[in-house]
Amino acid sequence: MRIDAHQHFWEYDPVAYPWISEAMPKLRKDHLPTDLSPLLKEEGIGGCVAVQARQSPEETDFLLHLTQQYAFIKGVVGWIDLQAPDVAQTLGHYQSNPLLKGIRHIVQDEPDDEFLLRPDFLRGVQKLGQQGYTYDILVFERHLPVVLKFLDACPDQPFVLDHLGKPTIEGGPSPLWKDHIRSIAAHPNVYCKLSGLVTEADWNNWQREDFYPFLDIAMEAFGPERLMIGSDWPVCLLAADSYHETVNVVQMYLQQYAPEAQPAILGATATQFYQLN
Repeated sequence: MRIDAHQHFWEYDPVAYPWISEAMPKLRKDHLPTDLSPLLKEEGIGGCVAVQARQSPEETDFLLHLTQQYAFIKGVVGWIDLQAPDVAQTLGHYQSNPLLKGIRHIVQDEPDDEFLLRPDFLRGVQKLGQQGYTYDILVFERHLPVVLKFLDACPDQPFVLDHLGKPTIEGGPSPLWKDHIRSIAAHPNVYCKLSGLVTEADWNNWQREDFYPFLDIAMEAFGPERLMIGSDWPVCLLAADSYHETVNVVQMYLQQYAPEAQPAILGATATQFYQLN
């Protein structure tokens, strides 16, 4: 089955989603499974992983509730307070719902660039793998040196790096990104999402081929068995005209450069990493 390993749902509320600014009119409305379902069908994608977009346990519960109504949502990456002293008990509460697959924190928005290394946060992340949960790493390119220290502190935790570490697309891969993405990939417990790339480019002037040097390095560093496609819908609509245009960046790359990698990147890697049913 083909899997979109990274997308979002929300019932829009400007208070709940303050990061959706007035400059993002396409996002300032509800985006729900009934909107995504026909887009997946058009691309031959059979399932998706819904990822948190605000730091609230209520949103985690909302996403899990959607899985009961829409079978194509194969798993949820939610949010809990990993710094809370009762994090183990909170995770235990969710053990009754096997569709919670992992946890994410929006580290890119934290004012402390070394947030990942906070002792309480590390303690919480270290609890995840013990109870069978993955962790999605959401950072900007400048945070990648800190990510390496974070990985060293959690050697047994299953990780996936969202959006290729959010590199700056214009001008091609930077030395910082190239060096650190390869060092990150040297950790066998780290996977990577080929997602969110269009929003790191010039929203109005990118070309599909702009992303190929980044995809080349990702293929070399991680291999297809640790790479998975994700649309980042509906956020991708800030920089793309459609869902199709977004996922076609990776699909066309694979057809032209690595057709043998299609089964893994388009579905098998996500299915294995998130233990999708």
